[in-house]
Amino acid sequence: MVEQQSSGLAVRQSIVVDAPRERAFAVFTDGMTSWWPMESHSIGSGPMAAAVVEPREGGRWYERSEDGSETEWGRVLAWDPPDRVVLVWQLSSEWRFDPGLHTEIEVRFTAEGDDRTRVALEHRMLENYAERAEQMRAIFGSDDGWNSLLRRFAAAAG
Repeated sequence: MVEQQSSGLAVRQSIVVDAPRERAFAVFTDGMTSWWPMESHSIGSGPMAAAVVEPREGGRWYERSEDGSETEWGRVLAWDPPDRVVLVWQLSSEWRFDPGLHTEIEVRFTAEGDDRTRVALEHRMLENYAERAEQMRAIFGSDDGWNSLLRRFAAAAG
């Protein structure tokens, strides 16, 4: 079950997955291709083949198309496996990479037993969308936003 809470210009959601923290962290980051809806959540020039998070602070976050081309999404601000990852999301309200836009996604992984992990996601700094900030908060906080993505992630991790 996804728990959802939105306040201000951030979206906060969490879900409990049937996996140890190490696996949950690995599926969220290294295994993003296994749960990211590539058919509908792609901004590249061709069909999407992979969602890539380079496993280090300063690493890139991008999609790779089937033709090998790459389209930036952002970068890795903090890499602390299996506790947390912080990503910079640099997709505009028109769903294009904008190197001048900076919003952050922090994901924390907390053990709730040997084989259960609470995954808490916060997408913050949405005020950087300026006049579209509330609209983007509503999109990210909707059932089709991070809520849906976390359910897909939980299915892949469990």
